[in-house]
Amino acid sequence: MHALHVMTRDVVSVTPHTTIEEAAKIMLQMHISGLPVIDDAGNLVGVVSESDFLRRSEIGTGRKHAAWLKFFMGPGRAAAEFVHESGRKVEDVMTRQVVTAREETSLAELVDLMEKHDIKRVPVMRGKAAIGIVSRSNLLQAMASLAHEIPDPTADDEHIRERITRAVNGTDWRPIGFRVDVRKGVVHLYGLITTDEARRATIIAAENTDGVKDVHDHLCLVDSYSGYYVESPEDLKAAG
Repeated sequence: MHALHVMTRDVVSVTPHTTIEEAAKIMLQMHISGLPVIDDAGNLVGVVSESDFLRRSEIGTGRKHAAWLKFFMGPGRAAAEFVHESGRKVEDVMTRQVVTAREETSLAELVDLMEKHDIKRVPVMRGKAAIGIVSRSNLLQAMASLAHEIPDPTADDEHIRERITRAVNGTDWRPIGFRVDVRKGVVHLYGLITTDEARRATIIAAENTDGVKDVHDHLCLVDSYSGYYVESPEDLKAAG
């Protein structure tokens, strides 16, 4: 999937000359945490977000520096902080270096951008025009709506068994003597593991396989030093 498939198309934006108060009201009314800033020519010139309102003189959250630190900061940085904390327009607080994506940018690339730059939204560009925006909530919606949406017509028991076996055996945490039994979509996992993380990873690999209705854990935890092993919590509960 690409940015085009998940982006919000009706983008609410502001201009550099929009007042701080108006931008804050729009964000509250629309239940959004950030807004692209578009100039009179239709170009994207910045983004304003919740974090830009954290340090504001109106609410007494402006930065207070010791006298010695002000000396080392210099007048330039002090002036910039004053503008950000006391300016009345969006252009005074917005982030000007905007991270953007194209329509064909993949979801994996979008996530990489968000993590790398620690941002919550990425405007989607067509030429110089912003045609949409992808936020973290868009990715959440995509995951919720598309996970297991299309059934696999080949998801019979044998195909399920083969796919789980192939997926798990290709990992570094695969159980020793790993075996999978499938009966009408119900999966039973067998083998020896040395960590609980390997147990959970194996179960998730099975759960993520198309056609699986339920997963039963029969994996035994083995201490790699003593050789002592413990049956799975599911089997212990059944035995007790």
